[in-house]
Amino acid sequence: MGINNKRIAVLCDYRLLPDRVGGMDYFFWQFDASSKTLNISVDWFFPNSGNHGEYGKLNIIAADGKSIENLFLDYVQKRKASYSHVITHFLELCTPFYKCVKEILPGKIIAVDHNPRPLNGYPIKKKIVKRIKGSLYAKYIDLFIGVSQYTVNELIRDFGKHIKPKCEVIYNGILIQNIKESAIRNAKSPSFLVASHLRESKGIQDLIAAVAKIPQQLKANLIIDVYGEGPYEKHLFKQLKDLGVEENFNFMGSSPNLSETYYKYDYLLHPTHMECFSLTILESLAANVPVITTPVGGNTEVIINGVNGYIFKAKDVEELKSILINLIQGTDQINGNSRKLIKENFGLEKMVEQHIAILES
Repeated sequence: MGINNKRIAVLCDYRLLPDRVGGMDYFFWQFDASSKTLNISVDWFFPNSGNHGEYGKLNIIAADGKSIENLFLDYVQKRKASYSHVITHFLELCTPFYKCVKEILPGKIIAVDHNPRPLNGYPIKKKIVKRIKGSLYAKYIDLFIGVSQYTVNELIRDFGKHIKPKCEVIYNGILIQNIKESAIRNAKSPSFLVASHLRESKGIQDLIAAVAKIPQQLKANLIIDVYGEGPYEKHLFKQLKDLGVEENFNFMGSSPNLSETYYKYDYLLHPTHMECFSLTILESLAANVPVITTPVGGNTEVIINGVNGYIFKAKDVEELKSILINLIQGTDQINGNSRKLIKENFGLEKMVEQHIAILES
């Protein structure tokens, strides 16, 4: 059976913000455009409307204060809408909602998991609740998609081994042609950036602590530019002051043009405690800027230690300090080009093609 003349619904608990356009926005736009070329009509359910970028071309039904789940159920029942596929992004998985959808629509339900897990796993109570939900509601989801192998493994761990046959990996992808490529990398005293939402789980406090431990003569000219905003910002500023390393960090605020920024630096610092599959890491590597990060989430599925970056244990301030010292002194250096790997395996076109292909399977 072909996929032409289908009507699908895509439910995304993802706010549309003109000052925060990232990889998922480009994915939504290209997925919609590719669907239209195949005569697939897409109704998009978002928390809010948006006209920036290509959103004006999407058929958006906005929640405006409702939950995405309630918005969709009300819409289907009032409009008598019918869909061959219902796809969810950023929604909680294995909830009664999926049962409700299956009861009113005969089509397939595809749930995409983008969510990172805590560094030390969920508390016992939450693990039990997830297993119960998996037992009760996983049967209503026809396909689970994880954005990394790590994510698929965690899905099975969360909801039970019985979902394994209907799990699939589709890696996140990025729009590579928009990302400028670095041609030169300093062998000594390299430049560093951080590109991250400023919250505790991103581990920037570990980076600050590591820099504070570097001998003064080595960090005299060290400046790390931090792009991003978030609720942990005041805590980080206080930590900078308390540890006396304010001069080593520039907080640049949020930037909508990071794709044109990475190439200006030698290394990306990404000391995260929890991750699913980081678009920031992909973008940095596409700019030929190696990444210093932790082995959480799907990071080790793209970062090879000593080849296109360095891996250190999450929260290990001493190990991070050692990596920074070795790079500043020129003892260690990444010499290879990282763009080719990203272009061949993590392009946006490949991601869109794989998501379109599941509509036909």
